[in-house]
Amino acid sequence: MSSAASPEFPITDAVREALAVSLRGTQELLPEEAWVRKLARSAATGQPLRIKLGLDPTAPDIHLGHTVVLNKMRQLQDLGHQVIFLIGDFTSLIGDPSGRNSTRPPLTPEQIKANAETYYKQASLVLDPSKTEIRYNSEWSIGLGSMGLIQLSAKTTVARMLERDDFTKRYAAQTPISLHEFLYPLMQGYDSVALKSDLELGGTDQKFNLLMGRQLQQEYGQEPQCILTMPLLEGLDGVEKMSKSKNNYIGITEPANSMYAKVLSISDELMWRWYELLSFESLAAIEKLKAEVAAGRNPKEAKVALATEITARFHGAAAAAAAQEDFERRARGGIPDEMPELSLSGAPMGIGALLKAAGLVPSNGEGLRKVEQGGVRIDGVVISDKGLKVEPGTYVLQVGKRQFARVSLKA
Repeated sequence: MSSAASPEFPITDAVREALAVSLRGTQELLPEEAWVRKLARSAATGQPLRIKLGLDPTAPDIHLGHTVVLNKMRQLQDLGHQVIFLIGDFTSLIGDPSGRNSTRPPLTPEQIKANAETYYKQASLVLDPSKTEIRYNSEWSIGLGSMGLIQLSAKTTVARMLERDDFTKRYAAQTPISLHEFLYPLMQGYDSVALKSDLELGGTDQKFNLLMGRQLQQEYGQEPQCILTMPLLEGLDGVEKMSKSKNNYIGITEPANSMYAKVLSISDELMWRWYELLSFESLAAIEKLKAEVAAGRNPKEAKVALATEITARFHGAAAAAAAQEDFERRARGGIPDEMPELSLSGAPMGIGALLKAAGLVPSNGEGLRKVEQGGVRIDGVVISDKGLKVEPGTYVLQVGKRQFARVSLKA
């Protein structure tokens, strides 16, 4: 590795440690040798490196899958480097076509503004706000004007754009590609020029756009940034990437009890993947824990530790402890302290209809199936009569281990 740095910037143990932190859980770090040189220069001169992450505020909420990249930003931030959280308020007006087989409708300025405010507030649960530089790419993008945009477009070719996988597939399939979509990677790349970025992070689906930043920085006479891509986190099912549309996600602002219980629901195999990408424990500590489980320690203990760490990160240690207590109470058949409360009318009401009205099952038929399977309780008592008519009163309804509702039923 010593040949990777200039003689005046030696590879110290601190540089090696910084490289190890950079590589943890990473899909690709390109080019690694250049990143080592940057780390060595920073260590020798005391000048922090500029680490850029751009996010288009396309949705108002962040889930754990989004935090994989944010966690890496925080690790680099803790090493003393300058983190730049770039909100793509201008690029959102174009619409990122990455990984898509059709044009994505752009957002309105009002949607972008509302989403951006929520995005940064939620991202601050991972990043250190006092050490984070917040920028909006409209700062320099609007000022480019039509002449600047034409000059920027001259920095690359259509052939280069068609190297991008999704553009290639759409072109081959004769699926329309709008000219404005070519502007997206150009504008994202120009962000790196404007910010003089040393490293840009993104998901694996952003690799082309990140490399465009390197190309444009060279065109503008800057030292090109390195790029670091992070893998996409598998969701609760352990198969598909975490996604709201697939309902296999954990939102970072959802209640502590729900967050804790969902982490505990993942498979033992997926747990280690989540440890690598979501935990702030050292790799040595994780390997030690994995060895203990392999030697016979109950894997649930490791999962409890992960659930506690993640819940405490977003809700605090006290809430994480309370969530653990709540989960254990439910596992013993107990009733949680907090649950949805609602008032309904129509008593006496059939048990299937009541469960549906309480939002615990999607249909009367599903409610009756749950009764048949012994998965329904009223005030802690298992219900076995599918013909039950529930009289007026206030009840705690339970379906399975984790679904509860307190219902006041009136005639």
